Amino acid sequence: MARSSLTREEVLAAAAGLVRRDGPRQLTMRRLAAELGTAVTSIYWHVGNRESLLDALVERTVLEMGTLRPAGRAPAARIVSVARALRRELRARPHLIAMVHERGLTERMFLPAQQALAAEVHAAGLRGSRAADAVRAVQVHTVGFLLVERNRERSPVQSPGEGELWSAAEADGDAALARALARPADPDRLFVISLRALVNGLLAGDGEKGAAGGRVTAE
Repeated sequence: MARSSLTREEVLAAAAGLVRRDGPRQLTMRRLAAELGTAVTSIYWHVGNRESLLDALVERTVLEMGTLRPAGRAPAARIVSVARALRRELRARPHLIAMVHERGLTERMFLPAQQALAAEVHAAGLRGSRAADAVRAVQVHTVGFLLVERNRERSPVQSPGEGELWSAAEADGDAALARALARPADPDRLFVISLRALVNGLLAGDGEKGAAGGRVTAE
């Protein structure tokens, strides 16, 4: 039995769920109607045709990406929190992000994250081109790290793998290093370590700490 009432937001939420799970090519009006338990005509009534639906999903994704909120007290820690949230949100919706990119709205989507980062680097005492470099460096690090993650996740199983390639001898006598490199990397931990090092360096500049920036320490 078709649902007697349906909202535009419910349609968009269901469509976003299908795209997240199966990709935009699998999003058809008939499949979406089945997902919602309603008639195809009801879908058209709320969102128009498929292209209008995809446009609405892109706009919805752009708005969702604008809800990043810094956490922590010191600006350095808050910068790290924005980057971690950005990575988390990008990882959660790869197909939707790809749709945003295809429609030429990537820069608009990243604007709220840039604005949040700009506010925090200002709070840390950075201004002008130095502040702009810091904002872009954190953004590039976050997006670049994510792209490397995705490529590794999609790559075939490596044989030999890292664990088979490393030995104490190849680690220049550092057995602990060899053992650590032989273990699978923890991407979450590696992202935070590299991000904190980047932020600390950006705020320190030429050896000077940014005002009120401090250093990012382990949580």
